[in-house]
Amino acid sequence: MPARNIGLPGVEPPEKECDDPNCPFHGTLSVRGIVLEGVVVSDKMDKTVVVEREYLHYVRKFRRYERRRSKIHAHNPPCINAKKGDRVLIAETRPISKTVSFVVVKVLKRAVER
Repeated sequence: MPARNIGLPGVEPPEKECDDPNCPFHGTLSVRGIVLEGVVVSDKMDKTVVVEREYLHYVRKFRRYERRRSKIHAHNPPCINAKKGDRVLIAETRPISKTVSFVVVKVLKRAVER
């Protein structure tokens, strides 16, 4: 089965193929809603990663910005296979499980292996 275009600009299907039904390229999972960027902080779960994203929040009282961060659980298809330290692009999907409503669609920068 050839990889399909998921409709996000700048996101190409991976060269590797997989048989995961929750893969947006080789399965039936569709992406919608918001697209975020973050760093994988944990890849210990099976086909799931924890992505931490940092953003700025404006505090009106002090007229300054503060740095905040949040952790998002995302499905990691075998064809993409993001590892700890990778900078990834994640897209919103329908809920896959209780905590997972995002899927990794692209690895922007691989982590340096030691």
